[in-house]
Amino acid sequence: MRLDRFYPIFDSADWIERLVPLGIKLVQLRVKDAAPDTLRDHVLRSRAVCARHGCTLVINDHWQEAIDTGCSYIHLGQEDLDTADISAIRDAGLRLGISTHDRAELKRALALDPDYVALGPIYPTILKKMKWHEQGLDRLTQWRGLIGDLPLIAIGGLSVERAPGAFEAGADVVAAVTDITLNDAPETRVRAWLAATR
Repeated sequence: MRLDRFYPIFDSADWIERLVPLGIKLVQLRVKDAAPDTLRDHVLRSRAVCARHGCTLVINDHWQEAIDTGCSYIHLGQEDLDTADISAIRDAGLRLGISTHDRAELKRALALDPDYVALGPIYPTILKKMKWHEQGLDRLTQWRGLIGDLPLIAIGGLSVERAPGAFEAGADVVAAVTDITLNDAPETRVRAWLAATR
């Protein structure tokens, strides 16, 4: 399954309902610290709009919820791997993306035969406090050499203007978060991303 080159990440179904209809074909729902009913509402609403628009929905972290609601793709960070039931995830037929930050994490991820590997933060990011310094484009190129044909996602501090450099360095897909959600005109920014990545 070939992934779209543009991969926005949103923290609510509100964003997904608002922006997926513009032509987004790959999106992640990353809901943190929500009550179970609230989480399920966001997942089901996101799944519905993505189904209508032919968009692949990736659920961050909440693998059991993804299984229970019939979603097909999840993304796990390294901490999530400590508690996730990989056998249950595979038995349910879910595709799996995994975050990596160093070679030890990459080795751990590759042992699980993921459907994609993400590397970040490529640039400094304001999204969350991270123990990892910016990876830079050279690290993307290293990862490209280490993972072969496996899809490589660049994440962290990326913008429309920085996307071409990430692709040139070896990324197959560029993820964006605050470049859209903190923009004064999110719809216009999404259209710019689509134009830059199609």
